[in-house]
Parts: sequence; structure tokens; C-alpha cells
Amino acid sequence: MSDLEPLPSLESGTTGVIEARKNKAITVKKSQSLKLINTHGKQVIDFFAFALDSDLKPLPATTLNFLSMQHTRSGNMRLTPKVGEKLFNNLRKPLFTFEEDTSPGVHDTLAPACDLERYRLLGVQGHHDSCAENLHMALERCGYPFPRDITPAPLNLWMNVPVQDGGALAFVEPVSQKGDFVVLKAEENCLVVCSACPQDITPVNGHGLKPSDCHFEVF
Repeated sequence: MSDLEPLPSLESGTTGVIEARKNKAITVKKSQSLKLINTHGKQVIDFFAFALDSDLKPLPATTLNFLSMQHTRSGNMRLTPKVGEKLFNNLRKPLFTFEEDTSPGVHDTLAPACDLERYRLLGVQGHHDSCAENLHMALERCGYPFPRDITPAPLNLWMNVPVQDGGALAFVEPVSQKGDFVVLKAEENCLVVCSACPQDITPVNGHGLKPSDCHFEVF
């Protein structure tokens, strides 16, 4: 068992906001479901998850157990998961089941979380909010010991990264609409971190280039 403090659990029926450009840490117990709502229709959520022990305590820093996109692709033999499939951790164990998706089902598992270097390469000078920073700020706030120099690739909900002829990739506007949602059922106790992606240079969050709030519900 971990000597770290347990994280507060959320009762079924808990709702909340994932503010534009910001992060939200959500404790989800085994068998609970997490509903993520694309309130305004074009917002990408970078979805990260980390295992908790049976007492909802973070695992020690020597035990890395997190949602892994490469293992999810391999486990499902698909580029992106669909309803009924699992989201796997780096140990090839399921952390979530993809229960419901009211959107067209276009999500991404290839792109890494945006970070300061990504924005520098896009021409930004100085600080810019990023999903990588959002993740590590949330983990530190929760007391979850995870190496700051490691940022797992997220499940990029509603991010539209089509694979083009010859294997080329593109970043284009999401096809999701207002009110679309996904439901993910926890197969283990998890700390989830959601980042409402702050990308405002490319059309990742729509041609308006304006990140927006999303909402969640635990049940």
C-alpha cells in the first residue's frame, strides 16, 4: 500500500466544469462512469489517467501505471478506440471501457500533448498554456508522484487528425457538435486529468481558434 494520502472520492451524480485552457483532476472509482461533454461542440479534451490503489491513494513514484495510447492501439488493433473497446495502461491492463459516444467517433491517439516547445515552434514568444503543463500542475496539486519529464500521450477526445494518402497527418477542425459526449467506465480506481486544450493557433479547437469550457459528470 502507498504511504501517500488518499484522494477524495466523488459521489455518483457529481458534475463540474473543465474550464477553457485549464485542467480538472477527477477521482473515478472502479465501476463508476465518467461522462465528458463537449458543451460548445469543437473543444478537444486531452484525457490522461493514472491508477490508484484500493484506498484511492496514488501509487509510489517507482510504480508507473498510466493510460497508454500505444498499448490501447495495440490492444484494440485500431488507431482510435470505439464503443465497447478498452483503454489500456502501460502494463496492458484495461483502465476504462469506452461505453458511449454520441459524436461521430472521431478522436485521436497519435498527437502528443501540446507543450511550450510546440508553441515556440508555432511562433509564440514567452509563456503559453499547454496540456502538458496542465497535466503536471494537476498531478502536483493532487500529490500524485509522477516524473515531470514524462508526459504520457493523451487520448485526444474529439481531436481530428486524419491520416492522409502516403501516411501524412493533418490537424483539422473537429467534427463534433454542441452537446456531444462520451462515457468511460472505470475498470480500476483512477485519477483522471482532463485538459481543455488551449490550442489557439491551429484549428484543433475549431476555426474560431477560441478554446471553450467542457463539462463532466460522474455516475
